[in-house]
Amino acid sequence: MTADDLVSLRRDLHRKPEPAWREFYTTARIVAELESRLGDELAELHVGPDAIAGEHRMAVPDDAELTHWYERARDAGIDETVLERLEGGYTGAVAVLERGEGPTVGLRVDIDALPRAESDDPNHAPATEGFRSEHEGAMHACGHDAHATIGIGVLERVARSDFRGTLKVFFQPAEEVVGGGKSMAESEHIRDIDALLAVHIGLDHPTGEIVAGIDGFLAVSHLEAAFTGESAHAGGHPEQGRNAVQAMATAVQNLYGIPRHNDGTTRVNAGVVEGGSAANVIPDEARIVAEVRGETTELMEYMKRRTRRVLRSAARMHDCEVDIETGAEAPSATSDQELVSVVADVAGETAGVERVLERDELGGSEDATFLMRKVQENGGRACYVGVGTDHPGGHHTATFDVDEASIGHGIDVLAGSIEQISRRQS
Repeated sequence: MTADDLVSLRRDLHRKPEPAWREFYTTARIVAELESRLGDELAELHVGPDAIAGEHRMAVPDDAELTHWYERARDAGIDETVLERLEGGYTGAVAVLERGEGPTVGLRVDIDALPRAESDDPNHAPATEGFRSEHEGAMHACGHDAHATIGIGVLERVARSDFRGTLKVFFQPAEEVVGGGKSMAESEHIRDIDALLAVHIGLDHPTGEIVAGIDGFLAVSHLEAAFTGESAHAGGHPEQGRNAVQAMATAVQNLYGIPRHNDGTTRVNAGVVEGGSAANVIPDEARIVAEVRGETTELMEYMKRRTRRVLRSAARMHDCEVDIETGAEAPSATSDQELVSVVADVAGETAGVERVLERDELGGSEDATFLMRKVQENGGRACYVGVGTDHPGGHHTATFDVDEASIGHGIDVLAGSIEQISRRQS
C-alpha cells in the first residue's frame, strides 16, 4: 500500500465511525480491502461469528440499536454477503497468512469508535479536509481508524517479505467498552499464538516516538446500580416517600471515600448518575453507572467488593432497594521483555523513528489484556506497542486527530518486529 492508499483508507474509516458491536461497515470495509490486496494469499479470513467466541461478548447494545447501525451500513452500499454474516452485532475479523514452518505471530488492532460528537471547527483537519464523521454522535476519537489501517498494512508488508511462519491479525471490535477482547481471547484463533503484539497510536507520545513495551494497564470493571424507592408528593406527604435519589447521592459521596490500597493504584468513578422526574415528586428510581480500576486484577476486585458494599449500605440507609449488575471487565497485563527488546531494536533502525522508549505506563485500561494474558498462559509472549502521533486534541475529545505519517511508522515497526520474531524463532 502506498502512503496515499493508507491515508485514503484511514479517512474512509474515519468518515463512518461505528461504536462497539456496531462495526458493520468497518468490518466489511476491512474484509473488502484484504480480499482486494491479498486475495488468495490469505490462508483464512474469519469474519464475524467465526472470528470470535460470541458467548463471551460483553456490553452488547440492544436489538434496536444494532438494527439501526446495520441498516445504516447497508445504506452505505457494502457487500451484502459480508453484512449478513455480521447480523446481531457479531463484528470483527481474523486474517491468517501462512508462510511455511515457523512461529505463529499475532497482531491485535481494535476497530470501534466512540459515541461522541466530532468537532466541526475549521481548525480541525477532518472538518477542513472533508473526512469528518458522517455519523453524528459517533467519532474515531482514539485512533482506531488508524489501527485498522495499520493492521491491513502490516499484513500486506509481511506477505511481501521473507517471513516464515503464520501471521494472524485480530481486527477486534468493542474495545472502548472493554467488551470485545475476551471474545477474541476465548476464540480458537488465539490458542496457538507464540508471540502477540498489540498496538495503540498516540497515548501522548509525539510523532517519531515508539514505546516498545507499554505496561501499567489498570484492570477495570463496570457496574450499574439501580435504586428503587417509593414516590410521594414532595410537599403534601414527604414522609410517605422513600427517596431513591437520596440513596444514590449518598452512594456517590461514599464511593469516593473508599480507602486507597497500600499494594498499588486504585480508581473509582461514578460516570452516570440520574433519577427523578419532577421537583415536587419524591423520586422512586435512580441509577449509577460506575467503574472501578486497579493496578492489578486483585486490586480491581478489592475496589469492586468495596463499591458493592457502599451501594448496598446507601440503599439500606434510605430504606431503598438496589440491584447491582456487573458489566464489562478487563484484567491487567505486562509486556514480556523478550518482545520489548525485539520491538526496540527494530524501531531503532526504522526510518522516521527519532526516539525509542523501552517502556512506559499506560495509566488506563485496555481489553487487549485478555489476549495478552491468554497467550502468556499458553506459554507464549505478548507485548503492547505504542506508536507516537501528534494529536491536537487529547484522546476521546472532539478535536482528536492523528498525524497520518505515524501510520507508516507503525507498519514499519510492527512488520519489522514480526519478521524479526520469525527469524529468531524459526
